[in-house]
This record gives sequence, C-alpha cells and structure tokens, in this order.
Amino acid sequence: MMSDFSEIDEIEVLFSILKEPEPEPSAVQEVSLQVESSCMHKARNAKSEFVKGENPDLEMIVVSDTLVEDPDDSRIALGKPKDKISAASTLIRLSGRRHKVWSSTAIISRDGRGSEDSRGWQTKVWTDFAIVEFDEIGVEELEELIGSGSWIGKAGGYDLAENASSFSRIIEGSRETVLGFSVRAFDEIKKSLSRQR
Repeated sequence: MMSDFSEIDEIEVLFSILKEPEPEPSAVQEVSLQVESSCMHKARNAKSEFVKGENPDLEMIVVSDTLVEDPDDSRIALGKPKDKISAASTLIRLSGRRHKVWSSTAIISRDGRGSEDSRGWQTKVWTDFAIVEFDEIGVEELEELIGSGSWIGKAGGYDLAENASSFSRIIEGSRETVLGFSVRAFDEIKKSLSRQR
C-alpha cells in the first residue's frame, strides 16, 4: 500500500490547475461512472493544455477526481458544496452513516498501455472506492465544521485528513482513495519510473 510520494526521487514534478472547470455531477449514471467520466474530461483538458511542442521533456501527466456517493442512491454524487447551507446539508446527510468515496485517476504517458491518441500518448484510468463511516455529528460539531471552512472545495463537504478525522473512519479501502487518488495508479507510476531508470 502506498504511503506517500517519498519513494519517488529524481523527478521534476509540475503541479498545475487546469483552466477548464470540471463537469457537474448528475444523477444519470452511477457515481463510479460519473467520477471516471469527470477524470477523463480532466485528462483530455490536461493533454490539450500540456502536450505541446514547448514541453519536450514531459513524460507523464496525472489527473484525479473524487466524488462521494449518497448513502441512499448510487446515482447521486455529493459533490463540492457551493455554500455553508449546502455543506451543512451534506454533512447532516452523512451523519451517523456509511457511504462510498470514489476516486478516479488517469495517467497520460508516452509509454505503457491504454487508449492511444494520434500523437502517441496513452491514457489509462483506474477507479477505486472506499467506505467511510461517520459518527453522529452534533450541532456544536457541525457549527465548528462549517465555521472552519474545512468543507470548501471538498467532495462531500469534508476532508478526512483534517477536521473529519475526529468523527469518521475508513471501513473498507484505502486512505489514499478517500483523499483523492487511486492506489493502483500510484503503483503504476512507480513501475513506470523504475523502468525509466
């Protein structure tokens, strides 16, 4: 199981935020398919933005997306709350219950397997889930969570690495999946880098 990126050395890593907004979740398909579709959307945008002649040393692009599945409906994604009211509503919905967190990670590279485009880049996607259980969230805890702003930009309105760690636990799957990254994709990155050495 992966712990962090400390095992990977001698790599120049570029972190960038894509200019294109990610698609909004919809209830048309299962959340597992929604997150994969969103990740592929990000992968296409990343390719068009970074796979150009001015990046000749670029070997790999990694994009990821995470959605929280409603405890009662596998087609409803609890995305990033837009304001305090939607954050509180989402946290109340998850309070005292178990839910799935889906993370999809795409690796776009010049070598490896996956669907290939006309420029020789391959894209491979992994989608994993974890099951998270929440304790009952009391009124004071809820007010503290909303007031802290820890819900901002977080699928499901919480961050397991921050405030939510005091009232939630992973029942199945990995911490990395809940934090937004497929463990299988990380394993693939390590294999790819070891082949290059």
